Amino acid sequence: MAYRRREFTFGIYPGGLVGDEHGLVHPVRPDDPVRVAEALDLLQGAEPGFRVRVYRSFAATVPAPPQTPDGWEAYLRRPGRRVDLVVQFREPTGSLAGWEAYVRGQVRELGDRLGSVQVCEEPNADLPVLDGSIPNVLAALVAGVVAAKDEVRALGLDATVGFNAVPAFGPDATFWPDLGRLVDDRFLDALDYVGLDCFPDVFRPVPAERLAEVTGWLLDTFRHTDLPKAGIPADVPIRICENGWPTGPGRPEEAQARVLETVVRTVAARAGELGIDGYTLFALRDADSSGAGLFRHFGLLRDDHTPKPGFDTYRRLIAELGPRLRGSDG
Repeated sequence: MAYRRREFTFGIYPGGLVGDEHGLVHPVRPDDPVRVAEALDLLQGAEPGFRVRVYRSFAATVPAPPQTPDGWEAYLRRPGRRVDLVVQFREPTGSLAGWEAYVRGQVRELGDRLGSVQVCEEPNADLPVLDGSIPNVLAALVAGVVAAKDEVRALGLDATVGFNAVPAFGPDATFWPDLGRLVDDRFLDALDYVGLDCFPDVFRPVPAERLAEVTGWLLDTFRHTDLPKAGIPADVPIRICENGWPTGPGRPEEAQARVLETVVRTVAARAGELGIDGYTLFALRDADSSGAGLFRHFGLLRDDHTPKPGFDTYRRLIAELGPRLRGSDG
């Protein structure tokens, strides 16, 4: 299978604000822009490209959730580093009035700082902070992808446009066939990638000796089972938009480093075969290193910006695998 050739790119979400099953979790310490920028420089190393994940939200009838991370402009000082923009659909009525104009406005505002535009955030996950909980999200997804790509082309930008989803299991998982009923030629012409958010051994335990196998199975299922149900062609690249492993009580920091090593190497090993064009880690820093709950501990840095062992692991993996993945024919 010949995939649409693009450079493989690593990235990370560098903010402290996260969402859990109940709502937003604000960091106990604010982001320190200087220390975050230093950490990004270390992670990127000699890589010519690196993505900084930024979340923005559309809502017309209620206040929109805050942009995160704040002050992301300071993180683009390195040549080749660009924004991986997530445009969330958070209008509780499901009305699309103003949505396409908002998406186009985001593309115009960021311009050549854009590396990619992800339309909607986990539209098949029905949780309060995720777009799968919003009525009419599938129509928003399709309209938003087309609008974003139209604007990218009109401005002559080199930015990819796509959407993401979480693994879907069971007979009631109708997201992909439901999306397929809305997919048309215009949408497919605009679609540059489809992202997978996956967190093996986080919400369902996975024995260490099976982690690579389970990760590979998630990638295979996404490519060969999920996407065909929506009529998405086999040559459309996929990418990992969010992956991570939280530390905390009963979850040693050393284990985070081991899981990261296994997952990233598995993604790299399957990149050519499955047409994977990128990997983004969630997240750079903890929201609350001493707090209760998984979502407070996803960072490679603690909430005081000191590194866990996983930080050096990710830095080393980028330095080792980046050149090989960029040189792969895919």
